[in-house]
Amino acid sequence: MKITALKTFIVPPRWLFLKIETDEGICGWGEPVVEGKAQTVETCVHEMADHLVGSDPARIEDHWQALYRGGFYRGGPILMSAIAGIDQALWDIKGKALGQPVHQLLGGPCRDNIRVYSWIGGDRPSDVAQNAREAIARGFTALKMNGSEEMQIVDGHAKIDAVVTNVAAVREAVGPHVGIGVDFHGRVQRPMAKALIRELEPFRLMFIEEPLLSENLEGIAEVARGSATPIALGERLYSRWDFKRVFEARCVDIIQPDLSHAGGITECRKIAAMAEAYDVALAPHCPLGPIALAACLQVDAVSHNAFIQEQSLGIHYNTGSDILDYLVDPSVFHYKEGRVQIPQGPGLGVEIDEAAVMRAAQTGHRWRNPVWRHADGSIAEW
Repeated sequence: MKITALKTFIVPPRWLFLKIETDEGICGWGEPVVEGKAQTVETCVHEMADHLVGSDPARIEDHWQALYRGGFYRGGPILMSAIAGIDQALWDIKGKALGQPVHQLLGGPCRDNIRVYSWIGGDRPSDVAQNAREAIARGFTALKMNGSEEMQIVDGHAKIDAVVTNVAAVREAVGPHVGIGVDFHGRVQRPMAKALIRELEPFRLMFIEEPLLSENLEGIAEVARGSATPIALGERLYSRWDFKRVFEARCVDIIQPDLSHAGGITECRKIAAMAEAYDVALAPHCPLGPIALAACLQVDAVSHNAFIQEQSLGIHYNTGSDILDYLVDPSVFHYKEGRVQIPQGPGLGVEIDEAAVMRAAQTGHRWRNPVWRHADGSIAEW
């Protein structure tokens, strides 16, 4: 079998899909994207096609090493996201060729399903609480919410009070045993993070995500000291070498590699195994599309330390297009009692509706991150 073509599709709401075709008619799908830089990653994928076209798609590890090490400059969001989508599509081809789901090719599953969580939003405590109730009514047992809006390096306690009020409203709305993750989104810096983590301790959170940006690892242990709340991060790390620093710093409890950013299934499987050796849990980052989610579930299936999976159904980014819109059989992501079954179909276990992809690609997107500013006019972290 030989690779004959790599075709890319920029589709709403903010995704990039990749189809790798072969001379035997078997194709694989991947999702290589950096949110806000889809066109850049698309160009990178097509540059990498020079290595792939005419080669055997089954040599996944060799292709990964060639794409990573064959370029003098390596790592980072663009290169690793391009590799990630290619890697997903190659595993999809291999599974389809052998008639097996990817997790069987990785040694077989150690679980049949995994817990999922739902994003909730809202501008006022009453909105956030109502959104939380609606998510629980849909069967979710875990939620994630943004912790704060813009916050300066040293800000007023009114900002802290606003975060506490929102989290308190959600905890009151859903009761004591629903999991709540609070995502600081890297918007908070060390002086304010210390105060926030202390104030949120009574709400028994499932985790606090990105209390500081990943480049400030030395401060994370400090701001979390004395708190029993698990600390999570990893969506802005792109390889096992990036995560190596996290494990050595012993500053986090949960890692969140993104299978569309961190080198795909091949690399994230290795990152998950490294985390297990450090007694760190796995919760892959995935506010993306159906291919990315399917890839995550394949790694969740074979990673003993995986405990929950992010997913984007109904997330605020997906207005007008959602993850089920691109599937021939949307029931593959049927959530029940807050859990989703590991897909059992060959390859990634999902069948992409190519006609829907083609139609959506005619619209495309040019999604960009919002740019926030503080009251003094300086740029704020989004």
